[in-house]
Amino acid sequence: MFAYKASAQQGTRMFRAKILSKCAFRRKMSSRLVLGIETSCDETGAAVMDETGLILGESLHSQKEVHMKTGGIIPTVAQRLHRENIGRVVQEAMERSGVTQSQLSAVATTVKPGLALSLGIGLDFSLNFVKLHQKPFIPIHHMEAHALTVRMLQPVVFPFLVLLVSGGHSLLALARGIDDFLLLGQTLDEAPGDTMDKVARRLSLIKHPKCSMISGGQAIEILARDGDRLKFLFKPPMGAQYDCNFSFAGLRNQVTMSIQKKEEEEGVEQGTLLSCVNDIAAATQHTVASHIAKRTHRAILFCKAKDLLPSCNPTLVVSGGVASNQYIRKILKIVTDTTGLHLLCPPSKFCTDNGVMIAWNGVERLREGKGILSHTEEVNYEPKAPLGVNITAEVKEAAIKLPPLKLRVTD
Repeated sequence: MFAYKASAQQGTRMFRAKILSKCAFRRKMSSRLVLGIETSCDETGAAVMDETGLILGESLHSQKEVHMKTGGIIPTVAQRLHRENIGRVVQEAMERSGVTQSQLSAVATTVKPGLALSLGIGLDFSLNFVKLHQKPFIPIHHMEAHALTVRMLQPVVFPFLVLLVSGGHSLLALARGIDDFLLLGQTLDEAPGDTMDKVARRLSLIKHPKCSMISGGQAIEILARDGDRLKFLFKPPMGAQYDCNFSFAGLRNQVTMSIQKKEEEEGVEQGTLLSCVNDIAAATQHTVASHIAKRTHRAILFCKAKDLLPSCNPTLVVSGGVASNQYIRKILKIVTDTTGLHLLCPPSKFCTDNGVMIAWNGVERLREGKGILSHTEEVNYEPKAPLGVNITAEVKEAAIKLPPLKLRVTD
């Protein structure tokens, strides 16, 4: 009797699952579907998404292991790897989604900014794809996609403050719409991720047993956990500049000089692991985090002074590869707690470059009917492309001095 009941219940559950599956399939086929393609740097990504933000299928090929061996991204190598993998990556995303080319509503692809040779591969593939299948094409601004990814995960309303920090970018902007941004500050030289990668290479962290298979920025974060940041006191960048721009090249020079000094003291040649790598990593990470936090603090105060943020639940969204760094997130949480903002960070897998964020940006544009091109229109990629309207001069003119704030992570 019991066995019969169990079997009957199991059959009922299977029948219900089939019905639900069919209903879900019908809903999926009735909604608008977007294929997103990303090749701005060293990640070949593709994803298929419906208009609700449901990820139906995705694929990602990372080139990081190849570039780690060469000590940095070589554009021609990145181009070749994109060319070799883009067809497979797109095919995998399509197959996993169960969507056919004819069912797509549009194709969205990163066209700016990024490495020219990498952008070219994604754009050429996409233009051929949309011409073959006669689909609308949506050109995507890489930084806009990073900024809006959080809206795929939860209902964040405009306007909100955005901090984008990665290996190639660092900027602060006010997002007022899907294609409406005010640029408050940006890097004047190199990005924070690039700085930490270079410090890691100078420290030869690839030789460290904990760091041989990870990126430089990840190595810095891991070793910093066991380091004492007070053993090396690096001068924070741009302390006398009352704006929201970033600069990390000077910090990197400070760290390099300290490394050279320690090599002389320990009597070792460049390329040898120093005994104090944990302390240097901790001090570098803290100084990077403090600089980012202070510029963000000033951006918040500027937005409040100009009444640019809503009085109810104002939000800071942090995205980009460096946003995965937990120490930096904790430092920023101190700032948002002090200023009354809600801090939102997408999960780490959505902070780095991927096809999902591009597909989502395509969905947002498709919804509002913005930036949608015919498959017959010509499109060019742009390696350098500003984000929104630049008001950095106005921010500098405001000359906002920061109140004292202890940026101390206790755990």
